[in-house]
Amino acid sequence: MDLFEILKTRRSVRKYEPDPVDETKLEKILDAARYAPSWVNCQCWELILVRDEGMKQKLSDTLPDNNPAKKAVATAPLVIVALGRTGVSGVKKDGGFETRHGDWFMFDVALVLHQLSLAAWGLGLGTVHVGLFDHDAAARLMGVPGGLEVVELMPIGTPAVPNKKAPKRKEIHEFVFEEKYPDK
Repeated sequence: MDLFEILKTRRSVRKYEPDPVDETKLEKILDAARYAPSWVNCQCWELILVRDEGMKQKLSDTLPDNNPAKKAVATAPLVIVALGRTGVSGVKKDGGFETRHGDWFMFDVALVLHQLSLAAWGLGLGTVHVGLFDHDAAARLMGVPGGLEVVELMPIGTPAVPNKKAPKRKEIHEFVFEEKYPDK
């Protein structure tokens, strides 16, 4: 699949076939993910691959009942628990932060997961970004040590339903401006 086709057709997938994720595809996806950009190439992300049915159910239990991805976390053949190492990205040598937004790990983890999801889509697999859950409970379940934060859960597998049409997108002129922000 062409890169621009991947970018335009990728959708959030919340229903998966029960088949395991092919290990060759998974290796390609993880290899693509490792090339994601990060602040001064700090690569502050770490990923936990969860296949165990009981653990996936426990992770699902960290999501509120109104989260549409709750069932996906429990039933996907694989769930990636994405971690960000704190105090590394966007940090000066003296320990202060380079930007007004502080620790940059959230941005770096988002980049690696987006790259991972695009690679998965290109290989016929679906994903969904899950951010609404009890991060502390998930960290305890995963045994995450200090200095790392659970950022996101990402179910992955073969989509069980046909690809849906893209939701309406803004026109380019609605979010791109020349030289400065327009007077409105």
